[in-house]
Amino acid sequence: MNHLSQHQRNYVIRAKKRLGQCFLVNLSVAKKIVQASNLSPSNTVLEIGPGLGAITIPLARSVKRVIAIEKDEELFSQLSNKLYQEKITNVTLIHHDILKLKFEDLKEFFDHRIIVLGNLPFNISSPLVAKLLHHHKCIDRAVLMFQREFAERLISQPGTKSYGAITVILRYRARAKKLLRVSSGSFFPRPKVESMVLELDFKHPWPRCPVDDERLKRVVKPAFLQRRKTLINALLGAPENWEKEVILKALCSCGIDPARRAETLDMDEFISLAQLLSLTQ
Repeated sequence: MNHLSQHQRNYVIRAKKRLGQCFLVNLSVAKKIVQASNLSPSNTVLEIGPGLGAITIPLARSVKRVIAIEKDEELFSQLSNKLYQEKITNVTLIHHDILKLKFEDLKEFFDHRIIVLGNLPFNISSPLVAKLLHHHKCIDRAVLMFQREFAERLISQPGTKSYGAITVILRYRARAKKLLRVSSGSFFPRPKVESMVLELDFKHPWPRCPVDDERLKRVVKPAFLQRRKTLINALLGAPENWEKEVILKALCSCGIDPARRAETLDMDEFISLAQLLSLTQ
């Protein structure tokens, strides 16, 4: 199950503290992730954070080409050597920070929309999802492993504790579904929580998208900023400085009780509210 040498074990303990990474060492889980990704031999896949190659190697054996982005210089070097030893020639390793990399620079590798796969360091989960949303037009789908608590926020439903701004903002541009749960014992060093693999399908946005993402965020983020506040009070504190009468009129037009809280609104209610409030700006 654990494919790390003692040298690698010592290294990843240091890397975890610096980069927020836990390394997948259960190779059967790595294979399950690749299988669950529903890839074809003709696909080119962008892998984020290949680390020591637990997913990279079975992935490379399943698809036409892998473009792997690794931020850590020593991991980059170790994986380069490992791929050479395994005689794997269809992986292009790029030493870069995925959060700083321009997706436009990857166009030469992809004929169509990009398929993304990765076991993410926990400290980049939120900014990475935001980056994918920003580039949603060039993303086909993303199969990503998150800490379970964060993953549940992405797939939660209205009226639940996990339902929040990121749930609504993501669902506007992609359909998220759970592929599998991964126990903490599948990683080294062992994290305190389980992980979950999700598929974010950017080919299936919400059926109705009448406002741009930024206008939706201007309503959704302040609505959830203080969850226990009523909608009217939460939106009165928004940076847009909407007048109370404007907010009440928009809520009334949408059939939304001003005393409700953000966690009770569904997607269509948020979209309608954002659409009306955007007309006042």
